[in-house]
Parts: sequence; structure tokens; C-alpha cells
Amino acid sequence: MSWNGNNNDNKDPWGRKDGPPDIDEAINKFKEKIRSILGGSSGGSGPGVSKKNILFGFILVILIWTGLGIYQVEQAERSVVLRLGEYMETKGPGLRWNPPMIDNWTIVDVVRVRPHRHDALMLTKDENIVDVTISVQYQITNPEKYVLDIREPDNSLAQATESALRHVVGSSIMDDALTTGREEIAQLTKARLQEYLDRYHTGLEVVIVNIEDSSPPDQVQAAFDDVIKAREDEVRVRNEAETYANGLVPEARGQAQRMIQDAEAYQAQVIAEAQGDASRFTQLLSEYQKAPDVTRNRLYLEAVQNVMTNSTKVMIDVEGGNNILYLPLDKIVRQSEEIVSVQPSSSGTGSTSSIRELTDRVIEEIRKRNRQ
Repeated sequence: MSWNGNNNDNKDPWGRKDGPPDIDEAINKFKEKIRSILGGSSGGSGPGVSKKNILFGFILVILIWTGLGIYQVEQAERSVVLRLGEYMETKGPGLRWNPPMIDNWTIVDVVRVRPHRHDALMLTKDENIVDVTISVQYQITNPEKYVLDIREPDNSLAQATESALRHVVGSSIMDDALTTGREEIAQLTKARLQEYLDRYHTGLEVVIVNIEDSSPPDQVQAAFDDVIKAREDEVRVRNEAETYANGLVPEARGQAQRMIQDAEAYQAQVIAEAQGDASRFTQLLSEYQKAPDVTRNRLYLEAVQNVMTNSTKVMIDVEGGNNILYLPLDKIVRQSEEIVSVQPSSSGTGSTSSIRELTDRVIEEIRKRNRQ
């Protein structure tokens, strides 16, 4: 039979109705299936069939209940199990099962490091205000305490962080909080924060505490910049002074060492001369004891020779007269040297004769003046 759009049966070419599904019919079919499972079909059934369906439904409920208690605990996680509201155990990684509606479990990640950041204005020991930004990294080390002993442990950590930071900053001066003391403040804050967390039984452990930023309020920022500049100038001048000292001190030490060595050399020289004089005096005393007259005359002649050697003029007192004989030896020697230079000789005979002539002239001059 042919099909066209004027067909009153509202069927498509394959024999299906072209209208919306019948909702009442679908609901009735669903009810029939439920009755067949729980109490038999709508037309009635025997007692054996009803018991079988009840057993099948009970087993299905047991399977669903059992499946609801299966869960997976990852390697970085721990499962805190409560039975009827009381702590039972903490399970490690693996596939776990607990009876639902009897046991209640909370899975906690004990490896992940959690961050917390806090920013606040704080008062220092010297009554200045600083703006401090601190970051805290922590992790869960005791899942039982984290789940059971305290409500909202992460919020407790935030409050304990602010309390510890205010205590440490309040015990420090402004310069330490802004410049060189930031690392020490971070370490003290970490220790105090961990003490608070242990006291509250949070089950948390602080890993790192870092002072990200510390600055004065905006109202005094310009004055603080001037202070920073002055401190930098202080460091620069101090470095220049240290450089100058490093160059001057070694030079002074070298001069001091040289003076010490000169003094030691002079000391050794004086000691050696004194020892030589003492030894010479001892030997001279021995010779004097053997021949006093000869030794005395020799000493006198040596003394006169030393004196006359260093003198260029000689004054001679003539016995029985009022005149003093004056011999200009330097001029006489100079004249003799000029004579030798004018009349050079190929051998030492010329110099010897010149000395003799000089001696003769001196003797003749002495005799002449004595006669006068």
C-alpha cells in the first residue's frame, strides 16, 4: 500500500507512528518491571517466583552497598577511618574498602606542600610601622590530628602566622625588619609558628617561611629612600677606607721590618766592633806587660800618625822661641802632585823622587825657620 502525507493513520513508511511517545504507557511498563522484581507480575505468580525475585533484589542491594565502600588511596594520600564517629585507623596507599554508612573516611594528601601568604601593617620595637608580606609553605604530617583534633586547621594556621609574625616584628627594630634582619625574622617566625601549630594539635608542619617584602608605609617612603642612600654612601666610603688601609698598612709594615733589620745589623756591628776592641785591648795589654817602653812608644807613634794623617796643617812650637812654625801640608802636597803631572814618568821612580823632594823641602823649611 502506498504512503502519502494524507494518510490518517499517522504512520511513517516503516509502520511507526509519527506522533509523540505515550508517557502513560512508558510509566506502566516501568511499574510492571518493578513488580516483577519485587512481588511478581501484574497478573499474579506463584510463591516460588516471588521469593526468587526478593532474593535477587536483596543480592542486588548488597552488591550496591558493597561497591559504595570501595575506594582508592593514592601513594601521596592517607585515609583516616571513623567507625560510628570514633577513630578506627589510618590506611595507607592502595585499594581500600570500608562498610558504608558504618564507617566514614577522609582522604588527606600528606605530600603536597600547601602555600599561604599574609600581608599586614605591623608595629616594630622602636614604634615604627612596616608593611610586611610573608609566605608560608606547609604540609600535613599527622592526618589524624588534622582531621579530628581541630576544626579548620588551615584557618588556624593563617591566624597563627599573623600572631607569630606580629610577635617577632614587634620585638625587632625597623632597620632589621627592612634590611639585614629579614632572614632572622623569617627563622624566628617559623620556629614560633611551629610551636603554635604543635600546641593546637593541627598536624601541620611548616616547611619554609620567607619574607617576600618589607617596606615602610607610603607616607614615609621618600624619607626611607634617603636613609637607604645614606647607608649606601656609608658602605662606599667604608670600602674606600678599607682599600686605602689595605694599601698603606703593608707599606708601613715593610718599613717597620726594614728598620728592625737595620737596627739588628747596627746592633751586630756595634757588638762585633766592641768585641774586636776588647780583643785588641787584651792582646795589647799582654804585649805591654812584656815590653812596656816599646809598647808605649809604638802606641804614641800610632796615635800621632792617625792624627797627622787626618790633618792638612801642622803647627810646630819651637823650643826657646816665641814663634810657631806653620806647615801647610795640603798646599805642599798639591804642588807636588802638579809637578808629578807635568813631568810624568814611565815607572814608579818619578813618584818616589817627588815624595823625596817634598820631604826634603819640608825638612829644609823646618830648619830654615828654626834658624830664624
